Amino acid sequence: MEGQQRRSAIVTGGGSGIGRATVLALAAGGTRVWAVGRDAGRLERVRREATGPGEVAARAFDASDAAAMDRLIDEAEPDLIVHAAGARPRLALAHEQTWDSFSEPWNVDLKIAFQLGQTAIRRPLRPGSLVVFVSSGAGLGGSPLSGGYAGAKRMQMFLAGYFQRSVQATGRGIRFVAMVPKQLVAGTELAEQAADAYAALNGISRDKYMERFGAPLTADGVARAIVGLARGELGREGNVIGVTGAGTEAL
Repeated sequence: MEGQQRRSAIVTGGGSGIGRATVLALAAGGTRVWAVGRDAGRLERVRREATGPGEVAARAFDASDAAAMDRLIDEAEPDLIVHAAGARPRLALAHEQTWDSFSEPWNVDLKIAFQLGQTAIRRPLRPGSLVVFVSSGAGLGGSPLSGGYAGAKRMQMFLAGYFQRSVQATGRGIRFVAMVPKQLVAGTELAEQAADAYAALNGISRDKYMERFGAPLTADGVARAIVGLARGELGREGNVIGVTGAGTEAL
């Protein structure tokens, strides 16, 4: 698929943030995209926003529903799956968390990645297909206000490598990559809430907190990196790729 747009893609979390930006970028390049999310209204707005030769189909269901996702994979026959869905972590110190709130990212973000990876290999997807898990820089440096979020995102990075070993063992010809935004993604709901919480913890303003990242990283910037990866224009080696406002790097 090097240098070519993917024919068919599924994007989880397609109604907002990085997922929404990725849906729109893929459709603009000519890909048929199935946008998955729980909010039918948001998905419909994304479908109407889409421009270009590609089309967007909205599918409103919980991406952690493995049976529903498997049915969609059978329907869409994708050569690209982008997993950008995730639970909104409760922003509180560890002693203020419950086990349910602490473990939710493992039971949502990581569970979906695990299920998607297994289906991609067992089905299998076509040779040359790509599966991208949108992880987080929290998995590199920790995130003391988000419970188990950092651990789940770190495990997504490991999981991309684990599934690549499975590919080598089975000869499936699929690539798994964890895309890691190494800074808060400006303009997203999660980033705004996290920036407010960490700014308050440090006794500074949100703007002051965001300054520490340097060049801003937007959802559109992450989407461009995912599209570049899908087209074989960057990140040709390795299973973990970092992205910042300044560009991408293998991790």
